[in-house]
Amino acid sequence: MLGQRIVTAVILLAVLAAAMISANPWWFVALLALAAACANWEWLRLTLPQPPSRLLAAGIPVLLFAAMLGLASAWLAGNRAGLADPGWILRYATPLVAVVWLLGATTAVVRGHSDAAPASLAWSLFSVPAAFVAWAVLAQWYMAQGAVFVVSLLALVWVADIAAYFAGRAFGKRKLAPRVSPGKTVAGAVAGVLGAVIWIGLSSLWDGTYGHALVARWSFWLALPIAALLGVLSIVGDLFESLLKRRAGRKDSSALLPGHGGVYDRIDAILPVAPFALILSGVLF
Repeated sequence: MLGQRIVTAVILLAVLAAAMISANPWWFVALLALAAACANWEWLRLTLPQPPSRLLAAGIPVLLFAAMLGLASAWLAGNRAGLADPGWILRYATPLVAVVWLLGATTAVVRGHSDAAPASLAWSLFSVPAAFVAWAVLAQWYMAQGAVFVVSLLALVWVADIAAYFAGRAFGKRKLAPRVSPGKTVAGAVAGVLGAVIWIGLSSLWDGTYGHALVARWSFWLALPIAALLGVLSIVGDLFESLLKRRAGRKDSSALLPGHGGVYDRIDAILPVAPFALILSGVLF
């Protein structure tokens, strides 16, 4: 299992690095679209009723992937009119998705009804804009702000996750949400949030990073609690997926990534963080 995880991680990092350093931004934007579509497929497999979940869980992500590639082609060609205008994503889709994450998903995690029926029309419907908005934010920022900006935001989630893992193993005693994810601890959550805060503080020293943009808008001391909020949201995204998996009776969202589970397992924290990161930073497309 460990060998599988290492091999898969090395391959994923190599593919990600190659796409990001490519002179053609299409490759990274398309890779983001593929990840979002795969996560959407895995999400739907957890929430759609049987039958016809297999047909819908495959068809909807395929249509979403095609739509994202179509938008990416238009944006890269300089076409931003009509449906290709990213303004509707900024004004309507992103705030709506952020509200559902904040009020709906957070409430579901706090209640922790892991024994509820797995099939959920509401969460199935939300999976599409949730995946789409996260993709659109990261894709647009990559094209407008560059790879460093996007990676510095993704690093906030990675740092929070790593800090939570090691602190939880070393100091974790009190469970954070035992009915949702028995492995998560309060100590791990606190460490994860602190990790996000420290990362924003450090990365703000370099121009072109998300942390630098956050400090430029809010000041250093106001940027830190915002970083803490993003750290909390990353935990909400993780716990929300755990809730869906427990309701569906599954350990992983899929087996697409050997040794790692599914794509959704790897980007669950990014989905709620991305829309809030856009709203709070004020860095538009």
